[in-house]
Amino acid sequence: MNITHVRLLTVPVSDQDAAKDFYAGKLGFEVVMDRATGPMRWLQLAPKGAETSIVLANHLPGLAPGSTGGLMLETADLDADCERLRDAGVDVDGPQDLPWGRQATLTDPDGNGIVLAAR
Repeated sequence: MNITHVRLLTVPVSDQDAAKDFYAGKLGFEVVMDRATGPMRWLQLAPKGAETSIVLANHLPGLAPGSTGGLMLETADLDADCERLRDAGVDVDGPQDLPWGRQATLTDPDGNGIVLAAR
């Protein structure tokens, strides 16, 4: 096998603009691509410098908005990011110390589960 990394992950959402506001505006992701491709919109975002990106999709049958769980994002400063998110109106649970590291949890506007993790 010659797999080198995960390229992208689809996150099902009901409102792409609201999701874009959350992921770009609150989590600080950069927009990689935002383009209409026929009847659908390709909305791809990523943390700055990341190899893996997410696609915020509202057009895929079988993927219900809010059905993603365990999207884990690594952070260099968990406490500062939790404080910044709370200041932006995001409900954050944690951080808490666990045997494998520190983490906090939150959800996007559709209820997709996100974990902020620090080692």
